[in-house]
Amino acid sequence: MKAKKRSTPNEHGAKAKTPAGRSVFHDLFPAEEAAELEIRSTLLRGLEHWLASSGMTQAKAAEMLGITQARVSDIKRGKINQFSLDLLIRLAARAGLQPKLRLAA
Repeated sequence: MKAKKRSTPNEHGAKAKTPAGRSVFHDLFPAEEAAELEIRSTLLRGLEHWLASSGMTQAKAAEMLGITQARVSDIKRGKINQFSLDLLIRLAARAGLQPKLRLAA
């Protein structure tokens, strides 16, 4: 038997679903925090992809990024709460990902 998917109550109503193109962070956090989490998530996913496509060992990636192997492991596991926005920007730059920010009006 398949379990029913349940929605949790939030400010958008008991049956709210995240609209296409919008981050789930907006359903869970205030607007300012959701915006930061979206940016951190984008940077972390970019670093995860870079690590996966680089073929480097975690030790080599750590050396290149200037962090410990344990921190590289945190990136690979998507531990978003372990990284500040400024650190993710620095790591993305060290990886050659050229992080940029674009503002929408």
